[in-house]
Amino acid sequence: MADYEPDCLFCRIASGEIPSDRVHEDEQVIVFRDINPRAPTHVLAIPRRHIASVADLTDADADGDLLAALFGALRSVAEGAGLKGYRIVTNVGAESGQSVFHLHLHLLAGRPMTWPPG
Repeated sequence: MADYEPDCLFCRIASGEIPSDRVHEDEQVIVFRDINPRAPTHVLAIPRRHIASVADLTDADADGDLLAALFGALRSVAEGAGLKGYRIVTNVGAESGQSVFHLHLHLLAGRPMTWPPG
């Protein structure tokens, strides 16, 4: 698996080739506002390294550290925004609605969330 895929939208965002409204970044993770938000607060957390989806994670320590970094970044963004509640979602595969095949977590907040999601 390559660290960078030139045809991947999120790899290009991570590299800075495509601009984004970043709200957090560190050595492993970037969090930016979704350009087509589904809630008043809708951000995406992506790893800088290309991983297609959760299905492509390994049991290696690096992937465990990466998941901790992704969730930690989202927690930090939520705390900084004063969010009292939020939903974190990831899709795996086209059948689930994944349209960009680079691992990403959605954080949605600012409106009531229903269950099950539509």
